[in-house]
Amino acid sequence: MNLFDPTPRTDDSATRREAPLAERMRPRTLDEFSGQEHLIGHGKPLRVQIERDTPTSMIFWGPPGVGKTTLAKILAHTTRATFIEFSAVVSGIREIKEVMTEADKASRSGMRTVLFIDEIHRFNKSQQDAFLPYVERGSIRLIGATTENPSFELNAALLSRCAVYVLQPLDDAQIVALLQRALIDKERGLGALELTAEDDALVRIAQFSSGDVRRAYNALEAAARLAVDAEQTILTRALLQDALQQRSLLYDKSGEEHYNLISALHKSVRNSDANAALYWLGRMLRSGEDPMYLARRIVRMAAEDIGLAAPEALNLTMTARDAMDFLGSPEGDLALAQAVVYLALAPKSNAVYTAYTAVLADVEATRAEPVPLHLRNAPTKLMQSLGYSEGYQYAHNLQDRVADMECLPPGLQDRSYYHPTDEGREKLLKQRMLEITQIRQKKKKP
Repeated sequence: MNLFDPTPRTDDSATRREAPLAERMRPRTLDEFSGQEHLIGHGKPLRVQIERDTPTSMIFWGPPGVGKTTLAKILAHTTRATFIEFSAVVSGIREIKEVMTEADKASRSGMRTVLFIDEIHRFNKSQQDAFLPYVERGSIRLIGATTENPSFELNAALLSRCAVYVLQPLDDAQIVALLQRALIDKERGLGALELTAEDDALVRIAQFSSGDVRRAYNALEAAARLAVDAEQTILTRALLQDALQQRSLLYDKSGEEHYNLISALHKSVRNSDANAALYWLGRMLRSGEDPMYLARRIVRMAAEDIGLAAPEALNLTMTARDAMDFLGSPEGDLALAQAVVYLALAPKSNAVYTAYTAVLADVEATRAEPVPLHLRNAPTKLMQSLGYSEGYQYAHNLQDRVADMECLPPGLQDRSYYHPTDEGREKLLKQRMLEITQIRQKKKKP
């Protein structure tokens, strides 16, 4: 049977009753759709395209459960197009190519096809090239859904031919409204069970769902089953707690959310916000992040953002890393928490980081000059005859322990990289650098 053959519409009410609540409550029109007002509110860009039947190929980017698949189905239904759905997790590019070839033939007869690819980022960039000719000819309207940043995960050529729409998580109030509707809807929801919920019970589900409507519906359905089994008609907080069990936080250790969270942790430490730093650390640990990855990043924070203003910070973070390695999680989590709080409250300096960055820039931009002869060792007579070590001054033999001797190569003489701040211990280092400069200046005078 051809995917594009017309098929009679059958009564699937029994199937709908057996389907998960999230599927039964899936919006069928734009007016039923909740959230994403910035895209489908009256007069907004995506709604205008759908209502005028002028949508192009597009990418829906957003977290799970915000309506990417639903919007694609509504678009296909509203524009009277055949809707074909694939998941890049379970489908191969070869079978999708076959469908696109059929869609190409169907388009010549005036039939339109919306090809929806869920998790399109799972296809590598060369596989994504397969969509290009069909998108360019308009044989299909490609809608790709992704939870990952399209800039990193999608082929630039494909991106240039698609409009990118960013979908946001729903807020708690929107989710509560959807749950209330599901409780009273007798046709598609749970209305036949005649259940009610305690005042804050639905709010608890909304908070649990973190903006994911599908997760919220699943939690409500699980709670409803428990209520029926217990012969209760009220969804209480205690009953919900059993249904929710353990919260699953939005996280992908190899995806963008991973980088968003570690960025939030690092920047909270840099901004001396101990409370925020602890929160982001807890979020990442609770979400299943590798504790040793966090330990390594925390050591890096000590070197980059605290530096010599509080040099003991590096020792403390290395100790925290060792404690985590020794204890594992969750016992070792507290060691990382201790390190994060200390880093957040410690005096800050990126002077060494800035100095080292400037050094690397000079290494790349200047010629690899030979080491000055007076800084070279001369273990052989030949090397001595060539002037190795000639003019070297042994600092320990000098009264001030400072020689008037240039240690940079000639092309970089008098270059200054390290500029200590007045923060913490670095203030003392700044004074010491000034003393050394003054000693050298005195020795240069005739």
